[in-house]
Amino acid sequence: MEKRKRIIYWIFTAWLALGMTSTGIVQLMKMQKEVDMFAHLGYPEYLLTIIGAWKILGVVAVLIPKFPLIKEWAYAGFFFCMTGAIVSHMALGDPIGEVAPPLLLLVLTVISWYFRPAGRRLIPVQI
Repeated sequence: MEKRKRIIYWIFTAWLALGMTSTGIVQLMKMQKEVDMFAHLGYPEYLLTIIGAWKILGVVAVLIPKFPLIKEWAYAGFFFCMTGAIVSHMALGDPIGEVAPPLLLLVLTVISWYFRPAGRRLIPVQI
């Protein structure tokens, strides 16, 4: 059972890392399609740099060993970013094709977080 969980974790984490890295790079490069999408959503262009950089740093945090607290923050950041993207698209009535990519990344985030191995989890504090 533990081996199965580890395999699930690494498959979903690899896809999450690929998705967040690729979208982070696109945002850092300020590719025109992404700039146009942010403008459509009503966000300033400089936010692309901030979100893109944090995505790349979040991927590094999730992939490197140890530092479970930083991993929790990275997963939380991915969760907030993707739910924000989903709600933003839905609020404007965008088609499902615009909602699907952040929804997929949200699902990957949740599954990766859920199946993370014990060494990548925070140790509960005993009071």
